Amino acid sequence: MTTPLTNQLRRLRFEHGEMTQQQLAEAAGATRQTIIAIEAGKYAPSLELAFRLARVFGVRVDDVFQDAGQGKGR
Repeated sequence: MTTPLTNQLRRLRFEHGEMTQQQLAEAAGATRQTIIAIEAGKYAPSLELAFRLARVFGVRVDDVFQDAGQGKGR
């Protein structure tokens, strides 16, 4: 059984010039549909994509994704 993830993608997009889902997808090498599904918590990204998403925002992976069972802890 996998642990659900929460994410900060929507917040990070808006903090970075109100970036659209399409712009994030292009910057991370993903599709807009994938970004929509990740933001909605319906899809957990691969480790590679998680790192690419974090890199787009200049943050660490754990600043973007958190274990839903434990919260962010900050």
